[in-house]
Amino acid sequence: MLKEIRFLIEKDLLLEFRQRFAFFSILLYVVATVYVSYLVFQRIEEPMVWNAVFWIILTFAALTTAGKSFVQESGNRFFFYYQNTQPEALILSKIVYNQFLMSFVGLFTWGFFSLLLGDVVASKGLFVLVLLLGSMGYASILTTLSAIAAKTGQNTTLMAVLSIPLLMPFLLILIKGSLLAIVGAGWEDVQPYMVGLVLLNAIVTGLGYLLFPYLWRE
Repeated sequence: MLKEIRFLIEKDLLLEFRQRFAFFSILLYVVATVYVSYLVFQRIEEPMVWNAVFWIILTFAALTTAGKSFVQESGNRFFFYYQNTQPEALILSKIVYNQFLMSFVGLFTWGFFSLLLGDVVASKGLFVLVLLLGSMGYASILTTLSAIAAKTGQNTTLMAVLSIPLLMPFLLILIKGSLLAIVGAGWEDVQPYMVGLVLLNAIVTGLGYLLFPYLWRE
């Protein structure tokens, strides 16, 4: 299965390189929304406001980045997958690929956001850990939901509706953990939220691994 996962990840990288407009459109969205925020705020000094605006931008970027995983796949390509790969390898490869992609988008967003609106993060190391865990969580949740939407006529509206109850508890943990890192809290204060993010990420990935083969047969 590991060979299949590696092959599928390499295939996604090749397609991403050939269709660079999709990736750069995500970065363009980040640049545009951060610039609009800059025009409105000029500089954000309040940690809660900084945190809220940052995660609003990154949430919509995640919906575009990870949400397209299966929705953009054609029926012929699904037939190719069905003939040559295991469903578990397919869903895991999509999740892992989107985790790396979302981690890059998250770090890029933080860098550009801080450049224009100021960097109020006191504990940068802890914030990076929360940011990476959050980006990976976004990828796991939205990739799994994208797989469900693709098997229901590629209904992107369904994915948006399903994402609300799943993203709400995830966002609550993410926002509280990142805010503690921003104000300079210690590891012992942020650790419970990091554990929560890891557990949610593991649960969603496990559910995708277990449930996707049943969707695959439809």
